[in-house]
Amino acid sequence: MWPGTTVRRRHRFGGLFRAGLAALITGAVVLPLSGAARPAIPAPAPAALAAPTAGTLDAAYAANRANAAEASRMAAAHGDHHRAAADRSLADPARNLLAFDGRGAGLATEVLGDLARADRVAVLVPGSDTGLDTYGRFRAAALALHRRLAEEAPEGTGTAVVAWLGYETPGTVSTTVATTGRADRAAPRLRALVAGLRGITGPHARVALLCHSYGSVVCARAADGLDVADIALLGSPGTGADSAADLHTGARVWAARGADDWVEHVPHLSAGLFGTTVGFGTDPVSPAFGARVFDAGDGGHSDYFEPGSRSLTNLARIALGETTEVTRD
Repeated sequence: MWPGTTVRRRHRFGGLFRAGLAALITGAVVLPLSGAARPAIPAPAPAALAAPTAGTLDAAYAANRANAAEASRMAAAHGDHHRAAADRSLADPARNLLAFDGRGAGLATEVLGDLARADRVAVLVPGSDTGLDTYGRFRAAALALHRRLAEEAPEGTGTAVVAWLGYETPGTVSTTVATTGRADRAAPRLRALVAGLRGITGPHARVALLCHSYGSVVCARAADGLDVADIALLGSPGTGADSAADLHTGARVWAARGADDWVEHVPHLSAGLFGTTVGFGTDPVSPAFGARVFDAGDGGHSDYFEPGSRSLTNLARIALGETTEVTRD
């Protein structure tokens, strides 16, 4: 989840989650690993584009906005006015879409800032229950980070944030949220995104992955040899790895959990059953995992990018490469 969830809802959900976790894990073993069915929303196939470069970036943005506009028209004709509005918002001329797919729950990659000239790039990887219908809260996190980077960056340092909804996220209350299946399928896409960013920014740009909740499982699956400087795991239920060393990355690995984050109560267990892995193992903020644990303040699971928060301040410092300024927990 991302900013916008109320405190009351967070506490109620946290209690329900803890009470039902054992049943959920059991269900993940014995039920088919598929998302809940929903009526299909018609949408065009994604725009067929070559990998963008700095010179073709504006054309790619325009093509994806046009695709979002067509998806909005199709959703409206289908009677899904909520999706139509979400697609229409993404089609606004001010939005910079690096990718868009309106089919199903929907995928989108949005750029905030001048990516072609960026020296520091932060890629946000979301957790469960993130799709086009809930994209606004994910974008709010990206906007908050982008503003903070712009405020804190040294003069002459270009910054950009990439909000990567590039995979089908699991539902928070679903069988898929307790397994690595969605993350295993998402990891190659995240690796392709990072490679694609290098084709736009060049090798000089410093890239950081900021991975929230189930998104931390995705980042862990993609981490091996990935060309990024830092990987931050936020409100992580675990990564599927026993330690940061097991990610096989040259990046600095960071971890944080807010004092009021319900994910603290998730059992840190992992078992391979029926061809899939249930649970995510070692707690990333534990000494056994070996990450650089930083201060995330008193916030809950949806508060890591809250404006003015300690977590956002530290995430901006990580993304800017000011790692000695990060306050440790």
